Amino acid sequence: MSRYLLTITLASLAYCASTAGVHLSEVAEGYGATSVNTTVFRSNSVTSQGDRQYTSFYDPEGYVCVARRNLNEDKWNVARTQYKGNVKDAHNVISMAVDGKGYIHLSFDHHGHPLRYVRSVAPDSLAFGELESMIGRNETNVTYPEFHSLPGGDLIFAYRDGESGSGNMVLNRYDIESGHWKRIHDILIDGEGKRNAYWQMCTSPDGRIHLSWVWRETWLVETNHDLAYAVSDDGGKTWKKSDGTAYALPITMKTAEYAWHIPRNSELINQTSMTTDASGRPMIATYWRASDSHIPQYRLVSRTDGGWKMEQVAQRSLPFSLSGGGTKMIPISRPQVVADSNTVYFIFRDLERGSRVSLASRSIDGDEWQVTDLTDFSVDAWEPTIDKNLWKEGGTLNIFVQITSQGDGEKVTDAGPTPVYILEYGSPSAEAIYSNQVE
Repeated sequence: MSRYLLTITLASLAYCASTAGVHLSEVAEGYGATSVNTTVFRSNSVTSQGDRQYTSFYDPEGYVCVARRNLNEDKWNVARTQYKGNVKDAHNVISMAVDGKGYIHLSFDHHGHPLRYVRSVAPDSLAFGELESMIGRNETNVTYPEFHSLPGGDLIFAYRDGESGSGNMVLNRYDIESGHWKRIHDILIDGEGKRNAYWQMCTSPDGRIHLSWVWRETWLVETNHDLAYAVSDDGGKTWKKSDGTAYALPITMKTAEYAWHIPRNSELINQTSMTTDASGRPMIATYWRASDSHIPQYRLVSRTDGGWKMEQVAQRSLPFSLSGGGTKMIPISRPQVVADSNTVYFIFRDLERGSRVSLASRSIDGDEWQVTDLTDFSVDAWEPTIDKNLWKEGGTLNIFVQITSQGDGEKVTDAGPTPVYILEYGSPSAEAIYSNQVE
């Protein structure tokens, strides 16, 4: 047993045995020397359909693995596919989805590379066919692929065509009846050859697609600026501003609606997360530094009846600065946000709290954030991703958790393999399960 495996296993057992409502379900060992398995823009790392849950990850040898279990059970069926990825580059994530007929879709191993996309050979199968194209154009320079589920079982697929500082957002849709992809927009957000958008997207239960993004002017992270927004009521064909004004497409820096203006050199992070509240109003989780402070703070930007508002989430005290290119080793994670009719949940990792899996929450109408830690061990370079489908269907929070390390500026660390877990928050069985194992 590796030192990393022993540490997390003992810490997890001890923690969960004494803390009701948190359950860690172990899947298998994953690659841990970069954060390729645990970046926040993995959409999705874990997903559900019906009574099944699926997750994907790179194993210690760099193979794409997919696992399946029955919900509320701990036993995972893990399959190594025939595909490998460049795990030394944390951009090259695996994104997955399950369509309405039960086929698993995977896209993986991209950082300015040709599209790598496969489907399972049958519904609920962990075997995959050959690589295939979706549309056949604008598929040679792909980065940040992500899937989103629509009501009825169709899928949305988005990716960047181009590079940091000069790229466009492409949008496809998968039709479960025909079994084919179609292009919705060759260019939805246009960098005009001068910049690119780093976005976050969510689909609400009513089928609307919400999109927000920051602009970046070069490959350097310090050139991130401003927070823009758009929404679609028709599966991504047409897009509007929050006041209902129609966009002329593609959207550019000049035509975008800005939820919040944020200047360059503000430690504004890119690629975070967003959600909607029970009324369908968007909430965007991010962080940046105020002009009169050296300390970046977590923030939630929300649409209200009176317009856009911004609030700080909790209080940080340690300064840091974002600069340069490549994957950064940052003392805080990018945040994940979800909400139900009663509560907003903000998931993160912060060095100030021992780099644990942490959760801030407040009532939907309140302004006081309460912060708690869901693990008592450090997750190092981990960032939060969740089972979005499970959350939408029942308000159950399942989080992909793995201790991963990351060298600053795309460097690989000497960390060994670590176990992949699904952390179930609010699980009433956690205390009994783990107390029996410890005894």
